[in-house]
Amino acid sequence: MGSQMPHNGFQQQLQRGGGGGNGGGYMGGHNDMMGPPFGRGRGNGGGGGMKGGERGRGGGSQGGNGMAVGRGSALLEEFRSSRGGSRKLELRDILGHCEEFCRDQHGSRFIQTKLDSATPAEKQKVFEAVLPVALGLMKDLFGNYVCQKFLERGSPEQREALGNVMRAHVLDLSLDMFGCRVVQKAIEVMEGHTLEALVSQLQGAVMTCVRDQNGNHVIQKCIECSPSLTVQFIVDDFQGQVVQLGMHPYGCRVIQRILEHCPHSQVAGMLQDIVTRCRELVLDQYGNYVVQHVLEHGEFNDRQAILRQLHGHIVGMSQHKFASNVVEKLLQLSDSDTRNMMLNEITGSHMGSPAVLVMMKDPYGNYVIQKALDVCQARERERLVNAIREHLHAVRKLTYGKHIMAHIEKLEAMAAAQGKLGRGGHMGGKTSGFLGPVGGTLNMGAM
Repeated sequence: MGSQMPHNGFQQQLQRGGGGGNGGGYMGGHNDMMGPPFGRGRGNGGGGGMKGGERGRGGGSQGGNGMAVGRGSALLEEFRSSRGGSRKLELRDILGHCEEFCRDQHGSRFIQTKLDSATPAEKQKVFEAVLPVALGLMKDLFGNYVCQKFLERGSPEQREALGNVMRAHVLDLSLDMFGCRVVQKAIEVMEGHTLEALVSQLQGAVMTCVRDQNGNHVIQKCIECSPSLTVQFIVDDFQGQVVQLGMHPYGCRVIQRILEHCPHSQVAGMLQDIVTRCRELVLDQYGNYVVQHVLEHGEFNDRQAILRQLHGHIVGMSQHKFASNVVEKLLQLSDSDTRNMMLNEITGSHMGSPAVLVMMKDPYGNYVIQKALDVCQARERERLVNAIREHLHAVRKLTYGKHIMAHIEKLEAMAAAQGKLGRGGHMGGKTSGFLGPVGGTLNMGAM
């Protein structure tokens, strides 16, 4: 399996690393770069918030080229002041002013709205006015939305023409706050050789994009929308860098998209690197999501390989802010044999103390116990509940212990409502029951 973190070193890191960082909220979700249906300013954020493609707001009335939008033509000024003035404007009325309307917040909205109901001939006239300045508009705060509209609603010929404009500038656009949105839209709507020609322009610049707050979204979109062979060069560029990039705020997003959309045979090398170094990744605020994605999108053998790497550390990981997420995912997705192996550790001893008691006292470990109660089957759950019952007197005064008790009562009430309780009022009629009578307070004295 290659080099890996020594057993003792991993245990020491677990003991040190109960908290730290603020990556727990990032789930590597799909980006939402389009923003509002019409141009509303967005600032140069995007690195801190970890929900896919969120951006900080701001921008005011500046174009993508950094130049302030000043006073326009008399027609635009009339439109700005009265939203059309004394007469109702149509697309034909602004053909000589298309660029400045595209760069204006309300003008861009006007064009987009009109294009939705325009005839093919009207669209073509506007397109002919836009095409010569399209590259600049793609990087403009409001103009980029007009370009996206033509990619979405335009004819195949119009899409191809815009693709030809973009082709030599794909990298530059991908690194631009507004241009990257147009590139993503183009990747969504284009097909076949046109799509392949566009995506291939990023060869040799994958790592530049992956590490960029705008470019990483373009790489993700390439993986989501392109045939797997088309993005082979992206997978190849990750070889030997998977672990480092898995702990990068943008790199981890791209790895997750690869694991979601590429066939197992294509990512076998990447999976091997992740499994071999998973002890490091589970402790990282971003890397733990990469390991979770392997558990979710990998094959049975991948999950078993990760379990072998983490075996003997389940209780320690359960007390770690980030690693505990991996333990919960492993419980959720594993088969009965794997859960029993994990329960051996959870119901056993940890550093001289009952492991289940240690976990119930812990701010992260108690959630692992709750997840185990949710996903374990009847005999597995009985085994865990019996281990918890042995420590009720010690746990009932603990904040997190009380959460466990409430969770068990909730499960028992749900089972009763579903009519699954035996005559004795206990789960399945075979166990010694949960922690007390259904619908009442916990019978602490009887325990």
